[in-house]
Amino acid sequence: MTNLELEKTAIEIRKGIVTAVYSAKSGHPGGSLSAADIFTYLYFEEMNVDPGNPKKADRDRFVLSKGHVAPGLYATLAQKGYFPTEDLKTLRHTGSYLQGHPDMKHIPGVDMSSGSLGQGLSAAVGMALAGKMDQADYRVYALCGDGEIQEGQIWEAAMFAGFRKLDNLVVIVDNNNLQIDGRIDEVCSPYPIDKKFEAFNFHVINVNGHDFDEIRAAMKEARETKDRPTAIIAKTTKGKGVSFMENQAGWHGKAPNDDEYATAMKDLEKAGEALCQK
Repeated sequence: MTNLELEKTAIEIRKGIVTAVYSAKSGHPGGSLSAADIFTYLYFEEMNVDPGNPKKADRDRFVLSKGHVAPGLYATLAQKGYFPTEDLKTLRHTGSYLQGHPDMKHIPGVDMSSGSLGQGLSAAVGMALAGKMDQADYRVYALCGDGEIQEGQIWEAAMFAGFRKLDNLVVIVDNNNLQIDGRIDEVCSPYPIDKKFEAFNFHVINVNGHDFDEIRAAMKEARETKDRPTAIIAKTTKGKGVSFMENQAGWHGKAPNDDEYATAMKDLEKAGEALCQK
């Protein structure tokens, strides 16, 4: 896809995120919106996946380690064709398969149930090791939050991945600098994130997580890196695309009311119209 096509897709995914959280009256819009461009690139450009055959053996694997941003993953899977976009309105409803956190047993396209922060990367590392042992060609991608990496298990997994030289693993850190209690550098600073991953024998790339050229170049570099895993530190804006949510920690885990929903969708519609003029 061209950058313009990716940008238009990301707008639709952001609309899906806002609609899902609004319909649920709960959920996590801020981190879902900040990661929307990363989700878009992974599923529409980077990964070998097939909505018609979600469990195909040679597919690339994705683990959403920060499982609370399920609205972002669900909106992406729906846009890709794993299930109807209309189903996003059932998020967190009683009886809906779209639970508040990803569930690999009931949601097409979900490779790992997640939500207990810090644990997803360990699962991704296990998948990558299995791929090496099976001499399989698939790659494994894990998306972590910058607040999430305050969890010690993240670094146990990183140590193992680096030691085992898992070059089929790509860890992406959504570095929006905000977690539920405020700025990550004021709650419990993980900085410098890049130097920490380097210390665990990762190849590290810093990018603007909203720039598709930079994301594309980083993914290419990751594919070409041998004998070590790659960590992509993606600098992003929490709540990206919705004016009143941007850079506001309060929108980490809160649903918009009727007026806020209308404003958010207006923002995204306007952004989409601007892209159509290009």
